[in-house]
Amino acid sequence: MSSTLERQAITLGGLPVGEGRPAIIATRVSLREPCDTTSAPSPVSLPVSLAAGPDGRSAGLAQGATLVEPATSADLPAIAAHADAVVVGASWTRDIPLVRAAAGTGLPVVVERRPGASLEEWLGLADYCAVEGDGRVILCEGGRPDLGLVRAARAASGRPVLVDVTGDPELVAAAVAAGADGLVAGPEGRALAEEAVTVAGGLLRPEWPATLPECRAAIDRVDAALATLLERRVELAGIVQRIKPVGGFAGRDMDRERALVARMAERAPSLGEPGLTPIMNAVIEAGLHLAERRTTP
Repeated sequence: MSSTLERQAITLGGLPVGEGRPAIIATRVSLREPCDTTSAPSPVSLPVSLAAGPDGRSAGLAQGATLVEPATSADLPAIAAHADAVVVGASWTRDIPLVRAAAGTGLPVVVERRPGASLEEWLGLADYCAVEGDGRVILCEGGRPDLGLVRAARAASGRPVLVDVTGDPELVAAAVAAGADGLVAGPEGRALAEEAVTVAGGLLRPEWPATLPECRAAIDRVDAALATLLERRVELAGIVQRIKPVGGFAGRDMDRERALVARMAERAPSLGEPGLTPIMNAVIEAGLHLAERRTTP
């Protein structure tokens, strides 16, 4: 198992993976389909996502990073010319000649975990690719992802870890919470992934931005999470108002509100009860005013 614990970050098509917010990758292409393998594919014969743009790079770069899995070593020259990373697919991690050739393309290598493979086997293959290539290796957990391995793999290797959620887009929030450095979501899952990165990431992922724009972007994500929670709280408070014998401002329970603030102060010690009291008073009163508006004919 790798003993490299220092956290690494790798750039794919201008997209940093392993620092800041989780990256969202919409384009993962597999060439492992029945095809004529007697000659190397040309850019014209590759999928549209690999067609070269005006700058000679993949047109897929306009939408972010493009990851490509080869079918054979004959695919690798075109992948090296038009992709941002080469994928060592989960189904052929034991094809060592092809793994070695993929690692030698000069591209970052995305190493998927073979179904049933242990953490040690997965990280060992990543180390092999790093030695055979230029050291830029990203781990990827896909299929039916074991999210418990994501944080363990990151901690044990220091390498960025992607989670491929194309098979179950509903896992995006759980993947962010599990510590994924990026999501392979596909075009269809991009909107869900963006929401998960913004809301779940803002709530659960600590960030240490270094510049003013990065600070503002991180605050925007926290504010998005806060707004989502406030909307949920207002809806729940509305249910309470319908159930309580005496609702509205007349039914306020000040003892409960003080206890609520005391509990919150344990999670937000920097603000403490003095700082939280006016905030929660404003939140509660906003909810009561909304409930009154909704019940007024």
